[in-house]
Amino acid sequence: MKPALLCAAAVALPLAAGCSAISDATSGGEGGQGKVAKPASLAQLAQQTSCSLTGQRKVKDLEQGNCKNSQGRYVLLSFTTDQGMNTWLHEARPWGGVYLVGARWVVVSQEPTLQTLRKDLGGKIVHGDNHGGGNGGGGASHGTGHG
Repeated sequence: MKPALLCAAAVALPLAAGCSAISDATSGGEGGQGKVAKPASLAQLAQQTSCSLTGQRKVKDLEQGNCKNSQGRYVLLSFTTDQGMNTWLHEARPWGGVYLVGARWVVVSQEPTLQTLRKDLGGKIVHGDNHGGGNGGGGASHGTGHG
């Protein structure tokens, strides 16, 4: 485990509100919906979502910053490699939360905010592990068997 990855996950999690069911977003297509997610720097992601970055951090293989705009609050992460992003997601998903995942970038926030940001950025919405906080489990789909 890389401490920098865990640190980034820990900082991002307060904004990732409800815990939800796992979604296998690492495979399968979008069926032509929305924009194609392209690799982007942290500054480019902020510009595309019309936010001013605060609390920026940069470590060896990722950049992170906090954003707030009319759509809500969210954390942007930009990675130098696909492997770095996949490792970060693997480490973060057990903590729960909801993620908008693109090409070497991730946005962490509440699902309604991510749905709106997805129109500008593209990408897929990925749900972290379900922690069963007594909120029912509406729409939970565990049947994928992927992990």
